[in-house]
Amino acid sequence: MLRNILIVGAGGFIGSVGRYLSQLMIEKFFHSTFPWGTFFINVLGSLLIGIIYQLAEQGNYLNAEWRLFLAVGICGGFTTFSAFTYNNLDLIREHSGGLMLLNVFGSILLGILAVYLGMILIRSIF
Repeated sequence: MLRNILIVGAGGFIGSVGRYLSQLMIEKFFHSTFPWGTFFINVLGSLLIGIIYQLAEQGNYLNAEWRLFLAVGICGGFTTFSAFTYNNLDLIREHSGGLMLLNVFGSILLGILAVYLGMILIRSIF
């Protein structure tokens, strides 16, 4: 268990630093109120997790430890959106379109609401 935690943590460090540097670079090229850095990173993270999971499923290109390092660690640190999109693809493949729609719209709406409530909570404390 400790080994897996260290594997995920090392990947998370790489992914988080990669996200930070990528976002800085993207924001230099796109001056806008639209969050282009986050947008591109989320799409790229989704592409990467698709590649990683397909490599893991198609033969033994990636063992469980590499999958943890790359998908959970690096992609998870880079963007949790990649895991979210992969989970939704799984729901589609399982013919659970209703659950996928619930997950997509519920996550987005409740996520926005949760951010807003968190801000209100902190404003009320401080």
